[in-house]
Amino acid sequence: MLSAAPIRAYIPVSSVPRARKFYEEKLGLKPKEAYAGGVIYECGGAEAFLYPTSNAGTSKASQAFWQVEDVEAEVAELKARGVKFEEYDMPGITMKNSIATGGGAKTAWFRDTEGNILAISQRLAP
Repeated sequence: MLSAAPIRAYIPVSSVPRARKFYEEKLGLKPKEAYAGGVIYECGGAEAFLYPTSNAGTSKASQAFWQVEDVEAEVAELKARGVKFEEYDMPGITMKNSIATGGGAKTAWFRDTEGNILAISQRLAP
């Protein structure tokens, strides 16, 4: 059944070469395979597929989250690589240094070159 099947995030891009440069140079991902005009990246045992479409960047919701152990360190490293983080004003959430704390997690959001919203998140101990 589906609970035993691998899952793959699909991330829409309007320019595969431009997106690849961002994902590989800014985020440090390594391409696993070119496929159907796009590219597959393996991240922690799961996969993300960047695929060409004119619908890139149209979602107002996050496309993918990376679950990390130290969100502050990840944010610092990504900022050093030139990634710009989003700042949100949300009730019950404290935002400091581009990191939102609340709801049992610390999370930071950023956009890729295609306008997709992505995030890194660290669960907090209960």
